[in-house]
Formats: sequence, C-alpha cells, structure tokens
Amino acid sequence: MIRKFTIDESVLNDDNNPAVSTVGVSNHHIHLCQADLEKLFGEGYQLHPKKPLTQPGQFAAEETLTVVGTKAMIEHVRILGPLRSETQVELSETEARLAGIEALLRDSGDLEGTKGCILMGPNGHLVLERGVICAATHLHLHTDEAAKLGIVDHQRVDIYIHSENKSGCLFDVPARVGELHAKDLHIDTDEANTFKITNNSKALILLNENKK
Repeated sequence: MIRKFTIDESVLNDDNNPAVSTVGVSNHHIHLCQADLEKLFGEGYQLHPKKPLTQPGQFAAEETLTVVGTKAMIEHVRILGPLRSETQVELSETEARLAGIEALLRDSGDLEGTKGCILMGPNGHLVLERGVICAATHLHLHTDEAAKLGIVDHQRVDIYIHSENKSGCLFDVPARVGELHAKDLHIDTDEANTFKITNNSKALILLNENKK
C-alpha cells in the first residue's frame, strides 16, 4: 500500500501546537551504574553536573571516559546522570564501525544480547561485557502532552522533520510517555547529518490510526 500525504509546513511555526516538537541531537554518551563509576573514578565517587538536559532530572556530567574498540579509541565521551542500574554506552553507527565496536540498534535500556567494549577512566579501566548500543530514534512526551495527541507510552508514530536545507520523514518512532519526560525528538548524529539539523529545526508528529 502506498500512502500519500501533504504537510502544511506553516504549522511548524506554531510552538503552541501540541504536534510540533523540538529536535534534540544525542551525541555519543555513557550511562554508568554506581559500581562501574567507582571502578573508573574511585570508591565513593559522585558525578559533578555540568549542565541540565532537556529531560527533567537528567544532566551532562563534567566527567568523560575513553571508549576503546578493536580499531580505535573514542576520547572524551560524556557521562550522563543520574546513575542507572546498568552501564550503557551509546554511539552512532559510523563511529562504532570506525572504532571496531559492534553496536546493535536498540531502544535505550534494552541491552539483552548486546556487545561490550573497554572503558578507560582516571582510576583504571573496565572491560564491559555488554551494553554498547546505537540508540533508536525516539520521541519523549510528558503525560499531559501525550494526552493532547491521544498518544500512549510505547505507541509508534511517524515524524516529519524540517530543517533549513532538508526535510523528510521517519516512520514507526516509539513514544516514551511519562511524568518525567518533556516533549523532544531524540536522534543521533548520523541522522542529524542526514537531515542537516540546526538549532531551528522542528519536527511534526504525524498520527496514524493504524499504529499501536
């Protein structure tokens, strides 16, 4: 079946429209558990927040690590807080391939069957057995924002992205809905380069009654 639709791009200028979202580019980063944080930085170590992120309660830390693959190292990879129950490394497909790291395309937190890498910190190194992923594109929505659109947690939606030089669609994007979420479309650096994303880029949430 071929679907054809027309996008009214003027809607993207209406920041009060609940279907209009900002586009956040997620650079490579690391989520650590407490045990791995202490292995890499020392016993009792705590992260030092550098700046808040778009999602409530989350922050970029001052601390960075080096990710080591079979072909190359990726230096100065930012740690994000708060700490998680399991360590997770998020890379783009391009840099993972160049570093010689197998990174499966997964939703954040879905680490079953994933591969690992070596993490180097100021207090030593850690051989990570699993946890390296290329994070799938996803849409964050606060519960109230989702209700206005009739979207529930984990529902799949289509997204139209508009930038100054290029536009296009992403299909079957999962929505993450909750009280600790804020409306923002998260894509990685590979996708950002494809769509030539700038600070002014906007996304339009396209509802499809056949998506669940």
